[in-house]
This record gives sequence, structure tokens and C-alpha cells, in this order.
Amino acid sequence: MAARPDRLEPRTPLPGQDRHPAGRDRAPAGPRRRPPPDRAAPHRPARLPLQRAADTARSLAELTGLPIGFDRDLIERDGGEWEGLTSREIRERYPAEHAAWQPPGGETSAQVAKRVGAALERALDDLPPTGLLVVASHGAALRLGMSHLLGLPEETWERLGGLSNCCWSVLAEMRDGGWRLVEHNAGTLPEPVLGDDRTDNGA
Repeated sequence: MAARPDRLEPRTPLPGQDRHPAGRDRAPAGPRRRPPPDRAAPHRPARLPLQRAADTARSLAELTGLPIGFDRDLIERDGGEWEGLTSREIRERYPAEHAAWQPPGGETSAQVAKRVGAALERALDDLPPTGLLVVASHGAALRLGMSHLLGLPEETWERLGGLSNCCWSVLAEMRDGGWRLVEHNAGTLPEPVLGDDRTDNGA
């Protein structure tokens, strides 16, 4: 995911404001920084409907020759009245909601975790036993979806750090059918542009 570093990006892009110019340059580079080895070639890239994540998925599809799946439940967290505001504007206008990190009119962390986690589970159900799934999405959505998949209690979710733009995390299935976090926020690019997640911006 590539977004503006100082502003909560809207889920519904405004005309001409879908991606920050820095994100345009970085998004296609993400998949090329870690070409999957032959023994772990992806069977299915999945993406969400926003252009800034679609570009990343499209770059991976070009490298692998695989089609891109689509699941709207992989979209970023709904920021409600915060969307399009800077961190400073959010703190000044919504001090109580900012302290709780709950955007008025937006989704709760539990809602995002359930929605994105369910989308990940659906995609995994379609894979062969030794298949590899690659998901291009956004920082908060992926962090919370992974927390759901890992079975972490809600009170521990913020202990999992945020995802920087164009970075990745890797989960591996365990013998008992659960999931293990193997890599997290890997592949940081020079001068990374951090995302909209609370754990990213220290807000």
C-alpha cells in the first residue's frame, strides 16, 4: 500500500487524489523487492478495489502471470469523519475519539478484523494444500486481519506493529491448523512512507 504520510487516506478516492506521487513510484517496486522462490510461487494474488493497492497486485500479476482475485472486504478501514484529515486536524477536532482511536462514523477495530479476517479465510479455502496466497491491501486492514487469523485477543492487537508502505508480512500454517507470523513489515524501502494505522504514526 502507498499513501500520503500525513493524512488519513479516504476509502473512496477523490478524483485526482487516489494516490500520493511518492506512492505511485513505490507501489510497483514492492513485489520486485522479494521475488518468490520457485518452491513458493504464489497461486493467487488477491487485491482490494482501491487503485493504490491494485497497482501493487497488478505488478505481481505481471511477474507471475497469474490472474488477480477481487474481494471488497479487503478494503481499508472506514475512517468515517476522519478521512482526508491530517493527524493534527484529527487531534484538534476529535480529542476524545483520537485518544480511543475510534473515528466517528467509521469502523471499530473489531469490525475490521472480522471483515478482513473472513476475506483472508475465504481466499485460503480456495488454495491447494501447499498453495501460497499473496494479498495486496492496506496497513490497518492487514494488521487487524492478520490478528484475527492468528487468533490474538483484541487487547493485544496494538502490540503487532503497523505495516509501512510497500512492505509485507508472511504467515505460515502450523501442524495444528493455526497460523504463525514468520515475517512482519519486511522490505522497508528507503525513507518509508508510513500508513494510516495508529501503530504506524504514533498518534
